[in-house]
Amino acid sequence: MDLGITGVAAVTVICYLAAQAVKATPVNNKWIPVICGVLGGALGVVAMIIMPDFPAGDPITAAAVGIVSGLAATGANQVYKQLSGKNGSDNS
Repeated sequence: MDLGITGVAAVTVICYLAAQAVKATPVNNKWIPVICGVLGGALGVVAMIIMPDFPAGDPITAAAVGIVSGLAATGANQVYKQLSGKNGSDNS
């Protein structure tokens, strides 16, 4: 069974958790997407090496998949914030 997509999801979750950790520091939040992208790129290359079913066969593609996964973590957080903000205003 080919579960390569789970490697991509794992990179996204790790980047999301790293973003939450960065938010707890004095680092300016404008750097969170950059941090997630760089971390995702590095994790993508590592995942390609240690996971035989990762959906990339070369380091450049693995880094690109990782960067997109890292940035998806930032996007997922923004979607959550937007949806929870709308739900909060409906209850007023």
